[in-house]
Amino acid sequence: MSKIRTRIAPSPTGFLHLGTARTALYSWAYARHFGGEFVLRIEDTDVARSTQDSVDQILESMRWLGLEYDEGPVYQMQRLVRYKAVVEQLIAEGKAYYCYSTPEELDAVREAKKARGEKALYDGTWRPAPGKTLPAIPDGVKPVVRFCNPPDGDVTWNDLVKGPITISNREIDDLIIVRTDGIPTYNFAVVVDDWDMQISHVFRGDEHINNTPWQINIFHALGAPLPEFGHCPVILGDDGQKLSKRRGAVSVTAYEEGGYLPEAMLNYLARLGWSHGDEELFSREQLVSWFDGTHLNKSPAQWDPAKLLWVNAHYIKQADNTRLAQLVAVQLAKLGVELPAETVKTHLPQLCALLKDRCDTTVALAQWASKFYADVQVDAAERAQHVTDAVKPAIATLAEKLAACAWDKASIAGVIKEVLAAHSLKMPQLAMPVRVLVMGTAQTPSLDAVLELSGRTKVLDRLAKA
Repeated sequence: MSKIRTRIAPSPTGFLHLGTARTALYSWAYARHFGGEFVLRIEDTDVARSTQDSVDQILESMRWLGLEYDEGPVYQMQRLVRYKAVVEQLIAEGKAYYCYSTPEELDAVREAKKARGEKALYDGTWRPAPGKTLPAIPDGVKPVVRFCNPPDGDVTWNDLVKGPITISNREIDDLIIVRTDGIPTYNFAVVVDDWDMQISHVFRGDEHINNTPWQINIFHALGAPLPEFGHCPVILGDDGQKLSKRRGAVSVTAYEEGGYLPEAMLNYLARLGWSHGDEELFSREQLVSWFDGTHLNKSPAQWDPAKLLWVNAHYIKQADNTRLAQLVAVQLAKLGVELPAETVKTHLPQLCALLKDRCDTTVALAQWASKFYADVQVDAAERAQHVTDAVKPAIATLAEKLAACAWDKASIAGVIKEVLAAHSLKMPQLAMPVRVLVMGTAQTPSLDAVLELSGRTKVLDRLAKA
């Protein structure tokens, strides 16, 4: 294969898992690094569990992460005719066969083998062999199709992540490649797909290592060129167990909804199992430039929510304020604060510029921004602590002067200095109670900037409550 072609092939039985998203990122970056192509395939042969909602969520996750694909999405269930043709070819060549063993018979064989201390593999009852007489085909039993796995020898490949791996053919048995309903199984369909789509490199989770010998043997049986395989270690959760759909992991789109930026997630996912020197923060362009398939970790990575928040905070600080305003407006709407388009265009970007240095998500940004648009609930304890009888005369003077001054940051700062001098106060003595009254909290960005962006009417109204 002269052209690098990679793929990601999620199953639409739930959301796009973080581990799958990381594999998609590596596959995408590898293809982009070498000027190749990246394919999206939807492995939907698990008909009972596959849903259109899951497909939509996968496509949305790919869009949000910016992992544009050059081909696809290709759906396996639209390729059944192709799989059937390949199966018939294998049967005609004696490389696959019909198996009529019932589930009860298979269970009995497995239990007997376990009792003898043997590996519970298929016993080959229906596997053709020279001079062998097969049992009579039973009535009313729909057969599966099994692949004639080589009985001896080893399967060896040089894994892009793990290095050389060897598994004996005696450790695996005759794989079912077509179920009784005519739907191909994963290990067969994936080989035909990778062959037809000319996939040159396969990055995937290392839970697939045990599937690889079967797949390599099927590639050989078809006379198809082998892709190179790279099996990435799993991602562990906070509890040290594998992060999975069934163990509390959330979807990629949940992070979008939670106020994370795609560039932060991309950066974090890439670093979660790969490194380029000591670089912790890097752009999409740098990732493509550096990612050549080397320096992938052989050991599992641990999901660190605090580290992800740190990365996200970095990118929020770097983000364009107009773009942030659009994202924050969506979060504000969830809080019940609907803003006019003109406010989102003009005022909200100024707020984002003021507030983003103290926020690690757009959700946090929206919570801060809401104080400028919605009613503020002043905590009784903070009010009692800061808005004392001693400072109320100064607040009254401040309100009087603010009612008459020009409404810009410099003018407001000048008024504050005048009030401090007139009442012999230091900045915290006045700033803290004003912040509590105007913002509902004693900790805010610079007071003059907060008052300017709050607007004269709102400031005077809130100060009057002192």
